[in-house]
Amino acid sequence: EDGIRDYKVTGVQTCALPIFDTLAIQRTLGGFTSSWESATPETMIVHESASITEDLPSLYHAGKAAGLSDNIIMKLSYVFQWDISFALDLRTGDAFDVMYEKIYVDGELVKEGDIVAATFINNGSTHQAVRYTDSKGRSDFYTPAGLSMRKAFIRDPVHFSYVSSGFNMSRLHPIHKRAMPHRGIDYAAKQGTPVVAAGDGKIAIRRRNDASGNYVVIQHGEQYTTKYLHLSSFARDIKPGVSVKIGRAHV
Repeated sequence: EDGIRDYKVTGVQTCALPIFDTLAIQRTLGGFTSSWESATPETMIVHESASITEDLPSLYHAGKAAGLSDNIIMKLSYVFQWDISFALDLRTGDAFDVMYEKIYVDGELVKEGDIVAATFINNGSTHQAVRYTDSKGRSDFYTPAGLSMRKAFIRDPVHFSYVSSGFNMSRLHPIHKRAMPHRGIDYAAKQGTPVVAAGDGKIAIRRRNDASGNYVVIQHGEQYTTKYLHLSSFARDIKPGVSVKIGRAHV
């Protein structure tokens, strides 16, 4: 038809080294011709650093000021989620460095890749992580000494806007107006935000009451339990006796 012009459709093959294939279609006197054009992307390792300040009090604010995308900021929080609570532990003067991949085709940035290495200095302690891929193609993060970054529990089970109430044994109750212990942390987040299991375990309780609303209790071995209160809903298949993995959502 009149008005049809040459055009190209670009896609990505998933393999060890991605190949960007472009389908080029051209109009000729006899109709159309097509051909595939392949381009191997160029991966560059970039480095960014930032500090927690009074004006930039969170990982998100400091990361955005340093030019990091939401994607890389989220990945950075996952790297250190076993060692740092980004809700409670950050202090003015904390700092981080991150090295990650940027993938270009013909000089144009097409996507961000993985974090390669990162350092986070939190309250005087230095946490370092390096990405390693084993012979079976499985990647994870390790300390420079070769220890896994993974621990039994992650520090924050939900991505939140802010902490509305912290752990406080002498908190003034907002309704009863007397000192009552608050043995937990309240995270303010949008309704429906996924809450994940802080560690591997089994669902012990899935219930609702007036004090806690919808709540879940997870048993971690014989010694530990974690409790998740004031949930907006329950995820499918979450019921007593069901095994859950660390990081799996249950609302």
